[in-house]
Amino acid sequence: MSSLKELTAETLLSSTTVALNATGATTLYTVPTGKRCVITKAVLVAGADASTSALTIGKSTALTDFLNTQTLTGINAQYDTAILQPIPAATTVLSKSYAAADIIQVNVTIGSGGASNTMFLFGFIY
Repeated sequence: MSSLKELTAETLLSSTTVALNATGATTLYTVPTGKRCVITKAVLVAGADASTSALTIGKSTALTDFLNTQTLTGINAQYDTAILQPIPAATTVLSKSYAAADIIQVNVTIGSGGASNTMFLFGFIY
């Protein structure tokens, strides 16, 4: 058994308003000093039709190291919800352990949705 100091169960790391009506990055979370972070998923609750919007999630210097480009095809009405996590069919999922002070961002690559969407970021810190 490994000797993890203080493994924290999956928890809500942040809740952030994300505009899907324009391209650009929005900060979701900054890893606390002296800690590391593993993201498990993000949940987007749409404020409006976002079906042609696309986004990525990752460290501010990479922007895609947690989640490559995802088009929100099925998110076509207010309050539709997208669970965003990398889950390939049969391949081991590579994720990252982010260091203290790393900034995790969502990057809207195609902006065509509304301005008031909520992104919930989940993970654990250790």
